[in-house]
Amino acid sequence: MKNLKREAVNSRSLTLLALAMLLSVCTGYAQHGELWLEYAGGQGPGKGKKIVLISGDDEYRSEEGMPMLAKILSTHHGFDTKVLFAIDPEKKEIIPNYKSNIPGLHFLADADLVIMLIRFRELPDEQMKFIDDYIQAGKPIIGLRTSTHAFNYGKDNQSKYRKYHWMASEAGWEKGFGKRILGETWVAHHGHHAVEGTRAMIDGLSHSSKHPILRGVKDIWVASDVYTVNGLGDDAEVLVHGAVTHGMTADTPINWEKALMPIAWTQTYTSDAGNSGKVFTSTMGASVDLESADLRKLVVNAAYWCLNMSHLITENTKVDYVGAYNPTMFGFDNWRRGMKVADFK
Repeated sequence: MKNLKREAVNSRSLTLLALAMLLSVCTGYAQHGELWLEYAGGQGPGKGKKIVLISGDDEYRSEEGMPMLAKILSTHHGFDTKVLFAIDPEKKEIIPNYKSNIPGLHFLADADLVIMLIRFRELPDEQMKFIDDYIQAGKPIIGLRTSTHAFNYGKDNQSKYRKYHWMASEAGWEKGFGKRILGETWVAHHGHHAVEGTRAMIDGLSHSSKHPILRGVKDIWVASDVYTVNGLGDDAEVLVHGAVTHGMTADTPINWEKALMPIAWTQTYTSDAGNSGKVFTSTMGASVDLESADLRKLVVNAAYWCLNMSHLITENTKVDYVGAYNPTMFGFDNWRRGMKVADFK
């Protein structure tokens, strides 16, 4: 009888152990291969700080650029990073033009910094809540390229977060998240899209005052064109202006018939809850743009600045790729089909 009881206990223990192992494996898979990426920080000044990078645009291949930046921030600088993607919930594939699902936004609850490149998302309220909570807390944000027009609610959508819409008219949120938080919404292409590129012109006053984000940044040319920027807020500081280039290679001359436009600036925002946060915005940021080492340096320096770590920025910010990086040229509907999150690890 004792042997039977012992066997029953052992059997039950083995069953519970097997279930625990299965749960562990399933949970690990969900977190590290199916819905989002995680990179533990190595040694570096960012040790213990958490950065969430959000991709989700249908043109500029942020699903390629954000993992690359996350690896740099984790491996070279010590930050713990997570990368979120637009996911088709049935296929569990990255579908950049699937506009209503970005799993993992709950990680914003304890994030120290968000870096985003998203475009015209219409997320459900249960996901938008985490973005709104983050902003209401006054936490820092880096917004790249199309993040100026990150959200686009349909006319019949009655979401309580409609104020984030890129052309919102709600008092205090006119022109939505882009204007209220980042400094500008979508206006127009100033350069000829996919025909003219952008030559970065470092702002002389900011350079003379030794703005920490500009340390070591000297030469940026990107393939994405200059955006029109109509009017930034009074507290915005333009760090880089964009000159339109006649062609799509770095050696093409500047088109001086088109005025310079701000393409990178800092400012602060104040949330409805009265909390203020630091902002760095750049209208550069396509995956092919990030082949520019000095643009990567600009973004990494901005992360330090946003986290009040400017004193740790050097002239030689390390932004070498971690592994291979072969970005896809921007364009609608040209993302790599059938890609799972783990394929970007």
